[in-house]
Amino acid sequence: MYAGLLRKSNEEFKTDQLVVNMGPAHPSTHGVFRMVVSLDGESIVDLKPVMGYMHRNHEKIGERNTFLQNMPYTDRLDYVTSMMNNFGYALAVEKLMGIQVTERAEYIRVLMAELTRIMNHFFATGFLLNDLGAYFTPSLYAIEERELILDIFEEVSGSRMMCNYFRFGGVVRDVSDHVLKKVHDLVYDRLPRKLEGLDAYLTNNEILRSRCEGVGVLTAEQAISLSAAGPILRASGVPYDVRRADPYSIYDRLEFDVVTGMHGDIYDRYLVRLEEIRQSIRIIKQVLRDIPEGPILPGKPAYQVRVPAGEAYGRIEGTKGELGFYVVSNGKPNPARYHVRAPTFINLTSLAPMCRGEKVADSVVILGSIDITLGEVDR
Repeated sequence: MYAGLLRKSNEEFKTDQLVVNMGPAHPSTHGVFRMVVSLDGESIVDLKPVMGYMHRNHEKIGERNTFLQNMPYTDRLDYVTSMMNNFGYALAVEKLMGIQVTERAEYIRVLMAELTRIMNHFFATGFLLNDLGAYFTPSLYAIEERELILDIFEEVSGSRMMCNYFRFGGVVRDVSDHVLKKVHDLVYDRLPRKLEGLDAYLTNNEILRSRCEGVGVLTAEQAISLSAAGPILRASGVPYDVRRADPYSIYDRLEFDVVTGMHGDIYDRYLVRLEEIRQSIRIIKQVLRDIPEGPILPGKPAYQVRVPAGEAYGRIEGTKGELGFYVVSNGKPNPARYHVRAPTFINLTSLAPMCRGEKVADSVVILGSIDITLGEVDR
């Protein structure tokens, strides 16, 4: 790796390039992650991301578990957005089983997914400011909103982070009127106010703009060729969202805009996430208006499910991009093959082209703008 990064010295100034390790314990790397950086002064000549320090063999464990036992394991992928991970896996297995999700459960699923998106984007924005050097104050403001959403997750699933809430054909518990009232208060009052406050303090902040505009640029062509997805791809001007490109659940009935940027820099990624929070609030208002009464599962809860032989790919628009689950069944109680298309892992391939030519201090902010969770990378 070092040999591949070393370059000849600068002939004009007689200076050598320096290869530096950032991580695997560096505080900016959002987990156990390492960047090997080749520097000419303070400018990045090349960069290589190094993963695998907390690899947990998720997919092989998934082939040992029964289909239902895998549901709580999906929580541990992107542990910031565990509720949404359940969604993608449930879709894949439901395709194999050929079962219809109940109408009320569809609305509950979308409600939980969009609350997860709001929570993640607040969190990502707070920690982007942390990476910029505004140590912990903005992130604490963002975490406060996350905690309110986690209160709702705890009330419906019994857990704040590892929710294990979805089931094949529906969800494990119904949502009470009390929870719906709390969600109503959040999306009609508190979250819009907090979002406007965040927008007012940050969007035209001189320091944030000077550090983020024109930095870490990823062109639309680069983003597509590197299979980037989510806010990274849309900030580069590509209007691709799985909820519109390949609608699932009830998203084809809901009104929302696919948010895009123009420049593909850190600043546009921040703006895209901010606007996506507004669109998620808009979706939740429609869900609260239209949610029907009825069962939350098509039959009785089962500890073991029969999954016919076949293969299926279930994908959703996760908070960080397309989250996909490829599942193969041979008719036995556990999957014959189980593979996760983790958006964080794919998006990290764009880190090197975004960092080349930038300053070493900016690499920390560029990494933060990708919004990574290492549990999804080292699955």
